[in-house]
Amino acid sequence: MTRKELAMNYFKEGYNCAQAVVLAFEDLTGMDKSTLLKLSSSFGGGLGRLREVCGSVSGMAIILGIVYGYDDSSSHEEKSAHYARIQEVAHKFEEKNGSIVCRELLGLATKHDSPVPEARTEGYYKKRPCVELVGDSAEILDEYISNHPVK
Repeated sequence: MTRKELAMNYFKEGYNCAQAVVLAFEDLTGMDKSTLLKLSSSFGGGLGRLREVCGSVSGMAIILGIVYGYDDSSSHEEKSAHYARIQEVAHKFEEKNGSIVCRELLGLATKHDSPVPEARTEGYYKKRPCVELVGDSAEILDEYISNHPVK
């Protein structure tokens, strides 16, 4: 199964958009599933359903931070290189989907949403592009990682 398919399946299992993307790359993290799920749990619905940056885009950033991130606050070069990689994948997502903002991707007029997630029904999946967006993020991230081997 591809990482794209894995991410889409995780979303269909009920994980939020960020968690679905993160779990599809679990094998690259050296972290246990529970920790990854907790780490990414706040980013669903565009950051706790605030409808800001799409959670699947945040999921890409989480994995890129784990795999390529920097830990030296004084290293301007590392910080710049990392931000460039985040922008690269975010731009690819935006090129494909028109935005990286959750509410824009969902066509919502309101900026903030109720903190209570909707039930994952057949109707939910019909009116939301989230499964496909999660798949797009996993595919973009998989391509990035394939072209930028971890040192």
